[in-house]
Amino acid sequence: MLQLELIEKCKRNDRKAQMQLYRQYCDGMFCVANRFVKNVQDAEDVMQEAFIKAFQKLHQYKGEVTFGAWLKRIVINKSIDKLKANKQHFVSTDEVQLEVVDQDDWMVEDSVSLDQIKGCIEQLPEKYKFVVMLFLMEGYDHQEISEILNISETASRTQLMRGKAKLKELLKQQLHGTGY
Repeated sequence: MLQLELIEKCKRNDRKAQMQLYRQYCDGMFCVANRFVKNVQDAEDVMQEAFIKAFQKLHQYKGEVTFGAWLKRIVINKSIDKLKANKQHFVSTDEVQLEVVDQDDWMVEDSVSLDQIKGCIEQLPEKYKFVVMLFLMEGYDHQEISEILNISETASRTQLMRGKAKLKELLKQQLHGTGY
């Protein structure tokens, strides 16, 4: 069955089609949620809430992006809501000055593992961590990040730049035992 046919059946509350769509995306969406909330039970809750919302709002899906991308945005928003509910707020800063970020400058030493990078991202202050995760791990641009986090594009760029600097500092400390 084609994806569009499946979605149309889901819009008509066809439970078999909804279950098929759920099975198709549940593992990937669980991984996305778990990257944010860092707790299996919370990630499962987030994923379930996201699917419920997606099925309730499916009439709003217009096919401008893939269904997976549309659902992923819901999962990320629900993950952030869960973190906020758990009193893990991120601080929103609106920066007046526009700072350009060199997006190609994400090189690290070959000896650095992906797990080390992820560990250092986890140590970032949350206002930087969310922007870095959305940009690096989820592939969102600054316009999308600003919509998801309800911050300005300028704040997204600034927080990414500062998060990147802090990430480099943390990686240096981890590799060399010092920040210098």
